[in-house]
Amino acid sequence: MTKEWHEKYHDIRFEEKDHGILLMTLDRPESLNATDARMHNALSRLWLDIDDDPDVRVVVVTGAGDAFSAGGDLNWIETMVNDYDGMKAALREAGDIVYRMSQCPKIIISAINGTAVGAGLAIALMADISIMAEEAKITDGHVRLGVAAGDHANIVWPLLCGLAKAKYYLLTAEFIDGKTADQIGLVSKAVPRDQLMEEAMKVATKIATGPQDAARWTKRALNLWVTQAAPAFDASLALEMLSFMGPDPKEGVAALKEKRRPNFD
Repeated sequence: MTKEWHEKYHDIRFEEKDHGILLMTLDRPESLNATDARMHNALSRLWLDIDDDPDVRVVVVTGAGDAFSAGGDLNWIETMVNDYDGMKAALREAGDIVYRMSQCPKIIISAINGTAVGAGLAIALMADISIMAEEAKITDGHVRLGVAAGDHANIVWPLLCGLAKAKYYLLTAEFIDGKTADQIGLVSKAVPRDQLMEEAMKVATKIATGPQDAARWTKRALNLWVTQAAPAFDASLALEMLSFMGPDPKEGVAALKEKRRPNFD
């Protein structure tokens, strides 16, 4: 039976599997699961309900269709340019996504089935275990838009793949395929796309049928490394929002919509 709290979150589908595994699917396939204002707000809040649900042991999150999440919806991002109230809401929610995923005691596994960018990539890489299709591609993408890399990158990329690789990929906004992401340590594991969900569910089942306190306390202790980077993360969020007050994001959004190279002065 579908639980009441599942119905609170539009464009996100929940399926209860065996052993307390909750399959969570970002479900806006017509827009490649891009995060609009409503989905962004949901992604900042649902971890509290997952935490409170005694039946959930492990969460597996993936995207509907061919993409995991193509980042922020461009129409939504466009409304944030020079919008103080919109930026305040986005800043708070972006922080809540990172901190609440980190603090949620339930183990979170991402099954990155296709393109993951920006806010969607935050969900993919803030997961405790990230399993990526070799054919999938990811990029933080903020610099391409004309804003500082915020969301999640500053808090986890240097821990995952080292500062040199983090700087290279965040400053160039180059796409990274699954094999490369695995090789540099940005994701936990890469497998062929047709094996992705089977692998994610296998890992989820192993954890869900194991000792729960041991798993949750191990997560809590390991994430103290993430907590130490909180000041850098908060600074990155502030600088990202400050970027929206300048001229570059307007040109960045226009270029992406028109599928051309941006002309940043």
